[in-house]
Amino acid sequence: MYNKIFLSSDHGGFNLKTSINKFLNDNHYDVIDLGSFSLESVDYPDYASLMAKNIKNNINARGILFCGTGIGISIAANRYPHIRAALCTNVEMASKSRKHNDANVLSLGGRIVDDNVAKEIVIKFLNTHFEEGRHRLRVDKI
Repeated sequence: MYNKIFLSSDHGGFNLKTSINKFLNDNHYDVIDLGSFSLESVDYPDYASLMAKNIKNNINARGILFCGTGIGISIAANRYPHIRAALCTNVEMASKSRKHNDANVLSLGGRIVDDNVAKEIVIKFLNTHFEEGRHRLRVDKI
């Protein structure tokens, strides 16, 4: 289990982040919401950076990022060497991102994935373990 789950979003991911935050809290996860805290327009790179800083200081933590499509915020997060952010639109992608890529951050699109699918993706991401082995060799090359 992870010591913390950080959530961070721009305005495009705000509604989905709010829904996932409630879902995780209702299921007794230790969640820290880094913002944004409204639908007011903000810049997703700022929230990716905030997530990256928090993950760096909490090595056993996981993160979930949200923007309109999940694309921009995942690109911004992956510029940090300690972040492996995976943009997932279904449960299988979430599973493989953990098993094969040891992703430590999940990225979701608030305008792309509906709440129920997002919840399934989040649970799969948080409860799937890295398989190590040949995958470790590949991840180490990143």
